[in-house]
Amino acid sequence: MKKTPWLAHPWLSALLALSWLLLQHTLAPFHLLSAMLIGLIVPRLLHPLLPPAPTIRMLPALRLALVVLGDIVTSNITVAKLVLGPMSRPQPAWIRLPLQLRHSTAISLLASIITTTPGTVSSSIDEERRYILVHALDCSDAEQMVADIQERYERPLLVIFGETANTPQGEKA
Repeated sequence: MKKTPWLAHPWLSALLALSWLLLQHTLAPFHLLSAMLIGLIVPRLLHPLLPPAPTIRMLPALRLALVVLGDIVTSNITVAKLVLGPMSRPQPAWIRLPLQLRHSTAISLLASIITTTPGTVSSSIDEERRYILVHALDCSDAEQMVADIQERYERPLLVIFGETANTPQGEKA
């Protein structure tokens, strides 16, 4: 029988413990101990149901987080101007975003990033055909939007999760 390591999913353990403490609104010793136990026991019990924890590169992940936060602020301003502007005429569009990512967690993160950025929503993920269907509130150039999402979010996720880009022959990644 294979032994389950106590910290097979360290990020999940940390997230559960932190969530518990935030819900309790206190750092009392009892709640610190409860958070630690929840962070250790729940992932261990769920281990057979969870995929292996991905190895991620932290520095590129921090850079991507900063890019996403900046884009959220910028997009909020853009959407506010579009919605509140007296003569605005948004051009909504459905965009098919082809995927180079293969890791299911990375694909989910990309869809989450798209959805949390105001003005865009990831509608569905088709892992079999390798695309995400995105609805954009205002898009005059679908090809440029696809290129921007791939460059700003998907490429960093490829690096973070240690994947290689699938580029056509003759192109450099």
